[in-house]
Amino acid sequence: MAVTEVSGPAGWMAAEVRDGGDWQVHLDERAQREILDAARTGPGAGRFRLPTLGPVLREVRERLVHGRGFVLLRGVPVGELSERQCEAVALGLTGHVGQIIPQGPDGTPLRHVRDTGADPAGAVTRSYQHRGRLGYHSDPYDAVALLCLRPARSGGLSSIVSSVAVHNEVVRTRPDLAQVLYQPWWHDRRTGDGPDSFYTKPLCTPRPDGGVSFAYGPDYLRSALRGAGVPPLTPAQAEVMELLDRLTADPRFALTMDLRPGDLQLLNNHVVLHSRTAYTDHPQLERRRHLLRLWLAT
Repeated sequence: MAVTEVSGPAGWMAAEVRDGGDWQVHLDERAQREILDAARTGPGAGRFRLPTLGPVLREVRERLVHGRGFVLLRGVPVGELSERQCEAVALGLTGHVGQIIPQGPDGTPLRHVRDTGADPAGAVTRSYQHRGRLGYHSDPYDAVALLCLRPARSGGLSSIVSSVAVHNEVVRTRPDLAQVLYQPWWHDRRTGDGPDSFYTKPLCTPRPDGGVSFAYGPDYLRSALRGAGVPPLTPAQAEVMELLDRLTADPRFALTMDLRPGDLQLLNNHVVLHSRTAYTDHPQLERRRHLLRLWLAT
């Protein structure tokens, strides 16, 4: 197949957005008060009443789906809320952006992202359970949201790249490898050692609008090799992964965010890859890094 470049706002480079503010939404006092009132009175019929902020969140959804694919909402008043209320706020806000998707076999609507002491190299360790570095990856549903309650003492920086821009760079510089992106690859769900944990899917899939959906996760591609009957990476696949890891580490592509308390990061998994640096936590349990993760269908 002939692989061509993809156009549109999702194919941004870091220099185009690094100094701009249009991807950040700062909540004013009125919006914060609206969130606090909704958190303290409850969601009622299952959805936060946000008369003023609701339209803003619908615009956020448009930017995720039809724009660059990422938005940082700043100023969620997490410092004035209990942990349970923060959970309700995360669910209430993101419920205006998309449909919340249950996570894992227990069907929880959100995950607590914090270091549990899990071994990053463990065969079934998930990314939200440890403090190690995460390679650039996409999550399995349309969008992922991260609400920061507390940052780490140091590290834990979030970086994103446009997977569309990375795709186009591969097409321009290595058209021979671009075709490998569209071939089946083995992936690991890390749900166990049984066959249900392993499946095949291309890294890149054409979208009906002419775009491309990029599903990548180097840690989960490499751990898939533990599966019975899963073949080793081909030389071309190994070269593709080396190239993708090199491009995502290139400052031309990467935009880094230091998430602070009250920051709500929303990413379109089809067109954005994200990573996290390793981090060091505070010794006090109540000060340790803590984020809430939600998956959305848009």
